[in-house]
Amino acid sequence: MSDVLLLNGPNLGILGRREPEIYGTDTLADIERAVAEEVAPRGWRVIARQHDCEGALIGAIQSNYDTVGAIVNPGALMIAGWSLRDALANYPRPWLEVHLSNVWARESFRHDSVLAPLASGVIVGLGALGYRLAARALVTTVA
Repeated sequence: MSDVLLLNGPNLGILGRREPEIYGTDTLADIERAVAEEVAPRGWRVIARQHDCEGALIGAIQSNYDTVGAIVNPGALMIAGWSLRDALANYPRPWLEVHLSNVWARESFRHDSVLAPLASGVIVGLGALGYRLAARALVTTVA
């Protein structure tokens, strides 16, 4: 059996309670279940990690090089998470960047991701559905 890394950054542990008008009412547990449903037909499992600390996210990446791919919502670390960027640059599998809200429809400081140029793809603004779509993309593209 193979695993998919599902990595969520700062403030995403309180999804469902955090500004639901922006981020929706799905909890992180709901999202983890949805991703698991998408990858289960391939026999894959989900390794889900959420940390508010950039260093812990880096550790999760470095400890999971053997996964088939990753879905990463870096939260605000997309803006200046240079250490996270370096860790993802060394991650040996495809990974997708996901954001619940449409970052380009929000404050201008959210318009640039230092991570996106390294990602296999970026999904924004589709709420929790974005995670399912990222999982489908991995299922479809990973040999």
